[in-house]
Amino acid sequence: MKHENGDDRASSALHLLHRAGQCADEMFAVSVGEAGLTPRQFAVMRAIANSEEPSQTTLVERTGIDRSTMADIVRRLTSRGLVQRRRTRRDARRYAVRLTDKGESALRLAEPAARSTDEKILAALAPTQRDAFLRSLSRIVMAVEPDGAARNGRS
Repeated sequence: MKHENGDDRASSALHLLHRAGQCADEMFAVSVGEAGLTPRQFAVMRAIANSEEPSQTTLVERTGIDRSTMADIVRRLTSRGLVQRRRTRRDARRYAVRLTDKGESALRLAEPAARSTDEKILAALAPTQRDAFLRSLSRIVMAVEPDGAARNGRS
């Protein structure tokens, strides 16, 4: 079935969000250099750095990354010596996560790449549009996350 709109790429929010994410991931990968982190690994490491030995559950809540993906990311970061996991004293079933010295160094190396990627993405918009764009993306995430309706006061 042929549609009237000749450019399907410009008509699908799903496709455009996916492509924008791919472009951002690629820009970050080129910029991050020897730190060798993916955008998700960077987000997890930054969440760890901004918390005092968070659990993986806390990291799921702070990043929005699902549990199984989070477990895989933490496992990979641990095997690279960037993150350390240990059982918590209060609940032996839970792991507390912290950055190692090597992880702190990798995070410091990756932070300029993240800033640069953000700047390159936002440079596509007029300065007056950037805050509205970020608020709109945040609103979309909150609205479509599985528990977003509850956080937004809807049921």
